[in-house]
Amino acid sequence: QVQLVESGGGLVQAGGSLRLSCAASGRIFSSYAMGWFRQAPGQEREFVGTITPSGGATIYAPSVKGRFTISRDNAKNTVYLQMNSLGPEETAVYYCAADPDYRVRTDPKFVPYWGKGTLVTVSS
Repeated sequence: QVQLVESGGGLVQAGGSLRLSCAASGRIFSSYAMGWFRQAPGQEREFVGTITPSGGATIYAPSVKGRFTISRDNAKNTVYLQMNSLGPEETAVYYCAADPDYRVRTDPKFVPYWGKGTLVTVSS
């Protein structure tokens, strides 16, 4: 069982940056792939990116590649999402995800562990 708690959401102007954090419980954090999803009002939850258990590889959705960076600190049981050049259309609740596999799958139906989310609002 993994429990995830996101933090770092808030209000940011378009073009700005924000860093989200996700703290995980449990001693086996380093064996889990971690990921981020987001869900805008009235829309489906969408994949943002994932990082392998060691942190050696990342995969991003095309819409965020080059602007968002996922990293992790296994000593602190924490994964981060650095978001740059944010646009108003990226206003959403951002969710942390975990999977005891080498990556978090892009379809949210197959994600076994979720945080409760943190709201990011990008003003125009």
